[in-house]
Amino acid sequence: MKVRIKTPSRIHMTLIDLNGSIGRIDGGIGFALQEPFVEIVAEESEDVKVENANNDKFVEVAKRLFEKFEKGIKLKVISDYKAHIGLGSGTQISLAVAKAYNEIYDLGLSVRKLAEITGRGGTSGIGVAVFEHGGFVVDGGHSKKEKSEFLPSSASKAKPPVVLARYDFPDWDIVLAIPDISGFYGRREVNLFKEYCPIALDDVRELCHITLMKLMPAVLEEDLDEFGNAVYRIQRIGFKSVEINQYGDLIWDLLDCASDVTKAVGMSSTGPTVYGVVDTNKRDLETLFREYFKERGINCEVITTKAKNCGAEVFYNP
Repeated sequence: MKVRIKTPSRIHMTLIDLNGSIGRIDGGIGFALQEPFVEIVAEESEDVKVENANNDKFVEVAKRLFEKFEKGIKLKVISDYKAHIGLGSGTQISLAVAKAYNEIYDLGLSVRKLAEITGRGGTSGIGVAVFEHGGFVVDGGHSKKEKSEFLPSSASKAKPPVVLARYDFPDWDIVLAIPDISGFYGRREVNLFKEYCPIALDDVRELCHITLMKLMPAVLEEDLDEFGNAVYRIQRIGFKSVEINQYGDLIWDLLDCASDVTKAVGMSSTGPTVYGVVDTNKRDLETLFREYFKERGINCEVITTKAKNCGAEVFYNP
């Protein structure tokens, strides 16, 4: 049997609680995207074979699962996207390969269990949740009984967090600016958590207020103005402001420039990808993103997409 699996990517808007004073840490907010995406075709094999992979993650995960299940797999990568740009490729690749194993060998494992096996969701659960269901997601983080340190997902062994809310995201255009600069990952990301956590409790409280009483209602009511006001404020408090600060004025100045087109503009995860959400003026935002980075001598890919309100798609015997 062959299976073809096509995943979403995701915007990670912010972590919620990196203070932890009431016994939980992390928590995440984000939403799934139609593009870019990971797409693979997989079939049974005696060992591990991977074709057309530009990312070592495909081979790494396949070998890990080969050792666990003692079953091989042949993968052909149809589409993927760059790592460490803030769009969650590591989780989508890991779960795509794991899902292929699950379907080919009829393992009967849930997406959450596959995430545990592949080591995903140890800080934010957004990537795991959008792989499973798509849409706009708020997750509840981790109890400090399970995870006592402030760590990024790459360094955490915690299980994926519970999903508190999942809604369809409105049919707005989402413009991505992906500059050709290095994002923060690995040791640099670990050090970011160690240096700046715990975050001030007042920032966490404000973020929770904005999320519950502005951001979530705006998604449900399809109110782009209120959504944009929430996104604007989220960039300027808590750990999100720390993440943006790592790029100096580069991202801050872009957010200020883009706010003339839409207030719904922010940086995804630890960056460097910047997203803008618009309803009628996507061309203006595309042009602004391109010209901003061109003026600074930085190559930048600009993608316009939509939210994806379903999870990864699985096709049998394609």
